[in-house]
Amino acid sequence: MPGKIKLLIIDDEVKFLDSIAKRLELRDFDVTKATNGQEAIEAARAGRFDLALLDLKMPGMDGQQVLGILKKEHKFLEVIILTGHGSVNSAVECTKLGAFSYLPKPYEFESLLQTLKDAYEARLKKKFELDQARMEKLSKLATGSSPLGILRAMQELDDEEK
Repeated sequence: MPGKIKLLIIDDEVKFLDSIAKRLELRDFDVTKATNGQEAIEAARAGRFDLALLDLKMPGMDGQQVLGILKKEHKFLEVIILTGHGSVNSAVECTKLGAFSYLPKPYEFESLLQTLKDAYEARLKKKFELDQARMEKLSKLATGSSPLGILRAMQELDDEEK
């Protein structure tokens, strides 16, 4: 749906996953659910998401592994860790891997909404700054390059986005 924030929620506790997804859908999020790390990575590769809400402790691939892969493959995806098994060490590690925030379960819904809003704003700011830098680069090229040179440079900029 256009205009909705696309959110990927990853948690192996299905009742919790369904409950939080329903609450966020009522707040106008476009929610996709995944019950394990591999499912989340496949969903992220298949569709574009603005944000991810990720549990740490899951069977198979844990949340830190999923976080590392998501941040490596999707540079504008902001990931929020929501876990009942948190520690200072895991919070530090997740932050190093690029997590936007680290929240404990049980959580306050309004606090979660504020964190999602802040993460979305950070995502937009990163994209805007990159887009602005790309436009400045194109502007400089347009004044001093041949049409073919401009086309090649545009292709290189486009490849950087992928």
